[in-house]
Amino acid sequence: MHEPTISFTIQHEKEKQVKEILTTVYDALKEKGYNPINQIVGYILSEDPTYITTHNSARSLIRKIDRDELLQLLVKSYLND
Repeated sequence: MHEPTISFTIQHEKEKQVKEILTTVYDALKEKGYNPINQIVGYILSEDPTYITTHNSARSLIRKIDRDELLQLLVKSYLND
């Protein structure tokens, strides 16, 4: 007997990667004493990387995410919950 094949879509993997990056950025901002939500929102609205700390490479990580894609995923996540 064959086990059922589990397939993951590329979109699912991308969403997982974005969530991991956002979690890392959130944690780094919190560790440095910032309000993570305010800082992330500031970054999203302005795309100014100085809203994100360099601690734990958070700034370079968040810049790997396309801002439009990030906004789409956040809205999708909010509406699906």
